[in-house]
Amino acid sequence: MAVYIAFLRGINVSGTKKVPMAQLRSLLEENGLEKVATYIQSGNVVFSSIEENKRILENKIQDSIEKEFGFKVPVLVMSKTELDTILASIPFEIKLEKGDGKVYYVLLKNTPDSVLVKHFEEEVYENEEFYVTDNCVYLLCNTGYGKAKLNNNLIERKLNVEATTRNQRTMEKLSQMVAILN
Repeated sequence: MAVYIAFLRGINVSGTKKVPMAQLRSLLEENGLEKVATYIQSGNVVFSSIEENKRILENKIQDSIEKEFGFKVPVLVMSKTELDTILASIPFEIKLEKGDGKVYYVLLKNTPDSVLVKHFEEEVYENEEFYVTDNCVYLLCNTGYGKAKLNNNLIERKLNVEATTRNQRTMEKLSQMVAILN
C-alpha cells in the first residue's frame, strides 16, 4: 500500500467551494482510500491506497467531490518520494526559517512544454525569484506571496498547465504526515 498526498485547488477560499474537512475525509474513505488525514482547510489530504496510478486517484477524488458537493475541483496527487524530492531540491541559497512567508511551491500537474519554460525563464519580476522544474515552480517572494506578481494563475497561463501553490510550512507539515503513515 502506497502513501500519497492530494492537493485540492481552490476550495474554502473566500467562502466559495466549501468543503468541510471531516466530510471530505469520510467521503474519500467511502471511496476506497485509507488512513485519510487532512491538513488545514485549503485542501491537503494524506492517504494510502493500493492503487498505484496517480491519474486514477486524481480522477477518483475529483469525481467524488463533484458528486458530493456539486462542483469540480482540480486535484493533483503526489507520492511521498516526489514530495520529499521537491523539498530537498529547493534551488534558492537562503536560510529557510519556519513561517517566513517567502518560499512557495507551485506544484504542476503536468510537465510544461520546454519552449514555454524557456520564454518564462527570460522574464524578470521585481523582488521575486523563480526556478522551474518538471513538476514544480519554486518561488522566492521577498515581499511575501500576497504582494507577488508571480502567482498560481500567472504561472498556469505562462506554462499552460494546471497548478496549485503551497507555502514552505504546509509542505513540511505534509512531509511529516506522510512519514507517519509510511
